[in-house]
Amino acid sequence: MLKIGEFIYPWGSGHYSRMMRLDEVLGDYIKDEIDVHYSSKDHVYEKLIKKIPDKKEKIHEILMPTPIDGKFGPSVSKSLLNILLPIENNPSLIRQIINYLREERKLYNKEKFDLVINDGDMGSNILAKNRNIPSLFITNQFRPKLYNSRSYLYPSLIFVAKQISKASKILVADSPPPYTMCEYNLNFIEEAKEKVTYVGHFTNSKQIKKIETTNIEKLIENNDFGYWMRTGNKSTNDGTGQRYEQVFHQSEMKNEKRIISHARNESTIDRVIGKDGKKYSISEAVEKKIDWIQIDIGFLSEQEKDTVLNLCKYAVVNGSHTVMGEIMGGKSKPIIGIPIYDEHTNNIKWAHEKNLGVLAIKTSQVTHAISKIKENYEEFEGNLNEFSKNFVPNGAENSAKIAAEILEEKR
Repeated sequence: MLKIGEFIYPWGSGHYSRMMRLDEVLGDYIKDEIDVHYSSKDHVYEKLIKKIPDKKEKIHEILMPTPIDGKFGPSVSKSLLNILLPIENNPSLIRQIINYLREERKLYNKEKFDLVINDGDMGSNILAKNRNIPSLFITNQFRPKLYNSRSYLYPSLIFVAKQISKASKILVADSPPPYTMCEYNLNFIEEAKEKVTYVGHFTNSKQIKKIETTNIEKLIENNDFGYWMRTGNKSTNDGTGQRYEQVFHQSEMKNEKRIISHARNESTIDRVIGKDGKKYSISEAVEKKIDWIQIDIGFLSEQEKDTVLNLCKYAVVNGSHTVMGEIMGGKSKPIIGIPIYDEHTNNIKWAHEKNLGVLAIKTSQVTHAISKIKENYEEFEGNLNEFSKNFVPNGAENSAKIAAEILEEKR
C-alpha cells in the first residue's frame, strides 16, 4: 500500500477545493491501493472531518501559521507584530512555526510517506526534501507582484519562494502561457523554473445532475442580472460584502438586478428584496411573482450555481483565482473585480488587460464597470470565447498523472 500525505494550507478556500478535486481522481491514475492522510487546521480541518468522517484517524489537526484576520482580509500590521509577539490568542509566529514543524515532523516519521502533495504548505516541502520524499507543491502564486503600499513585504516573498522551490515539482493550477491568469503572481526565480509544470485549473469534473427546478432558478429566469460572489475566509468574505453594500447604495444601482451568494450555509441569510422595497422569503417571492431587485442566498447548490452562472450577464468577484477561472474559463462570462489584497489585484489586472473583465479598485468604479461591460458586451464575449478555447480545466487529472508517474519511478 502506498502512503500519500496531503498538507492543505487553511487560509481561504481554494487550497481545500483543489485538493478535494485532486482526491476525486487520484485513484483513477494510481492503480495501487493508496492510504491518504490529510493535515490542516480551522475551517479546512472541520470540512475534512465532515466530508470523510470514516477516516477521522487519518485527518490530522496541525496548527499551520496563518495571517491574522483584519477588517478586509489579513491584517498586515497585526501579522507583522505577531512575528515576535502573541496577538489575539496567537503565539508569536516564531513559536508557531517551531510547533507546527515539530508536529509535521512527527507525522512524517510515523507514516513514512511515499509521496506528499502540498497545497500552500511550504513547510512540508522542507521536511520532504530532508527525507528524500518526492513532493508536489500546488499553487497559483510564487512571488506575487507587490504594489507600493506593500513593498516592505518583499524580503518575506523571497524567503517563501525559496521554500517553495524545495519541492520536487511545482504544479501551477493555471493554463500555460500566454493564457496564465495568475501570471503576475508567479515571477519564478531561475532555480525554480525547471520544476514548474502548468497543469491547468482544478475545475469540477463531475457532471451536475439536474433535478427539479428550485425556487431560486424560477426567480432568475428571463431576467438580466449580475452575480455578486462573496468568497474566502470570514474577514475576506465580510470585507467583500461591505464593499458590495457601498455599491448597492449608489443611485446607478437602483434598477440593477443582482443575486448575492454569501458562501455561508445559513438559511437565515436567504431573502428577496422587491422593487417595492419590501423583503420577502424566496418561496413567497416565487408565489407572488415579485419583481425583485436583489436576492441574497447563503449557499447555492451546485445546480443553482451552475444555473446562475449560465444566466447572469456578468459576475462580481474579489479576485479569487479559483472563482475567476470557473467564471471566465468555464462559463465565458466577464468579471468585475473588487480586490481585497495584492494577489487579487494581480489576477484582476491581468483579466482587465486582456479585456476579459474590469478592475475596480474603488467601489465608486463598479457602476462604471457595469456600464462598460454592457456597452461593449460583444467585444468581451469574443475575447472570452478565445480565452475559453485555450482554458485548461483538468488540473486535477494532470496532477494525478504526475503523482502516478513519480510513484512509478520510485519502484
